[in-house]
Amino acid sequence: MHQIVFIAFFLFYAIAMPAQERLRDMLSAKAPAGFVEREWTVDGVKRTALVRIPAGVSGQVAVVFCWHGHGGRAAQAAGRWGYDQADTTSLLVFPQGLPTVSPLVDKAGRMPGWQTSVGGEGDRDIHLFDAILADLKKEHSVDGRRIFSMGHSNGAAFSYLLWQARPEVLAAIGSVAGSLRADAKIASPMPVIHVAGEKDPLVKFAWQQMTFAAVRRFNACADEGKPWAKEGVLDATLYASTKGAPLVTAIHAGGHEYAKGSTELIVRFFKENPKPAK
Repeated sequence: MHQIVFIAFFLFYAIAMPAQERLRDMLSAKAPAGFVEREWTVDGVKRTALVRIPAGVSGQVAVVFCWHGHGGRAAQAAGRWGYDQADTTSLLVFPQGLPTVSPLVDKAGRMPGWQTSVGGEGDRDIHLFDAILADLKKEHSVDGRRIFSMGHSNGAAFSYLLWQARPEVLAAIGSVAGSLRADAKIASPMPVIHVAGEKDPLVKFAWQQMTFAAVRRFNACADEGKPWAKEGVLDATLYASTKGAPLVTAIHAGGHEYAKGSTELIVRFFKENPKPAK
């Protein structure tokens, strides 16, 4: 009996330890050098984001918003994704989410995340995006043709949501392990790069394939894609658009993780897809 209890305890400990280590890693994560935490009061609530101003860059600068996944932290995303190393010339913003209900992983809404629908949570996170961007435009020479949004999981879904809410502002979006809501109302086409794992246990690959089909439809993309790039574990395909809004899908054999090569491909895609000059 004692041996059975010991084995059961050992198995529980072995399973729990990686989760505990991930939690400690998340809570103790520090942003890379060059990031500064800033505060905004949005709808009466204090909000924060880590901001990196590129050094030695003259003229207008691009702005990239990077949204962590549900339960994540801005510092963890900034430290792990390597965006500051892959893109040294853009102004980077890593906002911090607030406790949010997630039907998939957090029905009690205890962990930080982002609104999942236009109008949801009082549009608090869309208002955060607006407030941060407004201040950055006052302080820096922001290139209005190069404002981008990307994220992982819930943060990727929020980038898709911003396509619906702020199509006149964003030039392109990037998604890693996210999806577009089936009830999304898209007013205008937009370039999209989407990274997906074939074995994703959370945001099922089939759901993400439906997102690909919807984006191709909204953007008037070709049904057949052409090889675009390989990076890390990713094999990327480009679907050309008659409306100047291509879709790139970057597929890997893994699951819901932020796949190796994601940042490099997203940086390249954003640089290739500013808003058309008027």
